Amino acid sequence: MPPFNLFNRVSKAPTNPRTPAQPPQPRQFDVADLYQGPLNTGQAPDSAAPALDEKLRQAYFWIVNTAIISPHYDIEYNHGPAQTYAVGDARRTLNLPSAQSYSSFVLLPLLTFATRRKCLFVGGPGRGKTASAILMGVLSGASVKDVKRAMQHGHPQMTIADLLGNPLPADLVNAQSMDEIRIAWRAWLGMRVKIIDEYNRIPPRTQSALLTLMGDNYAEVLNHIYECPESAWYLTANDDQGGGTYEVIEALRDRIDVVVQALAFNPRFLGELLVRIEENLKPEELVPPEIVFTPAEVDRMVEEIRAVAVPEPIRRRLEFFTSQFELLAAAGDQFEYMTKDTARLSGFDWSAVIAADSGRDRLKDLGCQTVNGLSVRNLMTLLIYAKALAYFRGNAEVELDDVRQVLPFVLHDKLRPDLDAPFFGLPENAAFRTDQISWLRRLFDLSSAEYDRLDLDHNDPVGEMGAQFEEGLDGLTEREVLKRLNRIEKHVGEQIRGRKLYGHLYDDLLKLKYLHQRYTNYLVWLRSQA
Repeated sequence: MPPFNLFNRVSKAPTNPRTPAQPPQPRQFDVADLYQGPLNTGQAPDSAAPALDEKLRQAYFWIVNTAIISPHYDIEYNHGPAQTYAVGDARRTLNLPSAQSYSSFVLLPLLTFATRRKCLFVGGPGRGKTASAILMGVLSGASVKDVKRAMQHGHPQMTIADLLGNPLPADLVNAQSMDEIRIAWRAWLGMRVKIIDEYNRIPPRTQSALLTLMGDNYAEVLNHIYECPESAWYLTANDDQGGGTYEVIEALRDRIDVVVQALAFNPRFLGELLVRIEENLKPEELVPPEIVFTPAEVDRMVEEIRAVAVPEPIRRRLEFFTSQFELLAAAGDQFEYMTKDTARLSGFDWSAVIAADSGRDRLKDLGCQTVNGLSVRNLMTLLIYAKALAYFRGNAEVELDDVRQVLPFVLHDKLRPDLDAPFFGLPENAAFRTDQISWLRRLFDLSSAEYDRLDLDHNDPVGEMGAQFEEGLDGLTEREVLKRLNRIEKHVGEQIRGRKLYGHLYDDLLKLKYLHQRYTNYLVWLRSQA
């Protein structure tokens, strides 16, 4: 088959035989939808429209098998036992997965496209970061020429006008007020895929304008506003430490949803590079039209991804994992302020705070491995990417492996390691000092093992009391309220008796205090009515 045809061909075979007949449908409107964006009517898409999850998978397999040479299948799934091998003196594990597995370098950017989020490519020069971002732009329906012209290249002299647009010179001379000055906005602001190459070379003031654009989806020059369409963002950098010509401001780094590393080229695939040179082939110019998405299709795909369910057992494991990291008893006196964030805001020396934190097993406690906890934005991002991965795999519900596989890429650069912690001092854990993806996945595995040890799927009194409260307070008698208050107080006493304070217990106690306060307030109101 001629190389050109190979690049243009999309396989007609189904990519996932387990795909359900219908994709997840958006739910009917309820109060929660107020926090998820525009009103959703709950109407199913036209039955003649393509299955977007299948189209997304076709795009993935065309890119990974044809366009991008990425033989690194690091997102692993198994159906039954997998073949594993211990390699080298360090006995590192080589897995041969028994189920369809994926390359993070292709899959995570594609999920970013499907959810209209923000992805950072990191890696050395010439490893395909910019080429991958350009492919995502072409998938949105833009021409290669338009994508390349719209790409913003970070440089040390980049101004806000370079990034956003200039006031028209004639208006500056003749205008009587700011409102009369027209702005020549940059065309890239209207793109559905936005690319910033080497974003860590942009000066801090221009970074602040970029932050507004990425975070709030509008540009502002001389009090004039340009409202941008919803779009996916791709940024590139040669490292993930925020270095470069300028240090990346923390707020801008926090806006990035997922970090993907461009791994080293495998020279066993040099023959494919040779074909591209000899035939003068550029994959971004040969994208098959069958895998190009219209704006309406992306809008519908976002709604279908949101409709993917997160089962309660999966949510509980994620809650338990999250609870491990914020507690720092030495940071505060009042119970609510015993957190790492309190220590950070104080500006006090971190090592001095840690030295005063005693009583816990610092090797066993997962929270001792990090210098911070997780924000609300981190958790929302993790949930949407877990939903997107489940959707991509053709499932109507998120599975535990979906969370496990996507978590390291979402929390990379968000959950920061404390390299002075005893865990990193063990010889068998030395690789985790540099391999943050594997470290984050190990953290989740250790948390899940502790969750299983505590048997929280079957023995979770705090969860039961929370579920009981969610049924509502209407009609409760004073006697019933007092009974529930007594149960909370009794359980608190049992939990703290002879036990050290760890993160999950800390969050449980705060939840119990919350429930106690809500019942107390209701009891006061109930008695006032009598």
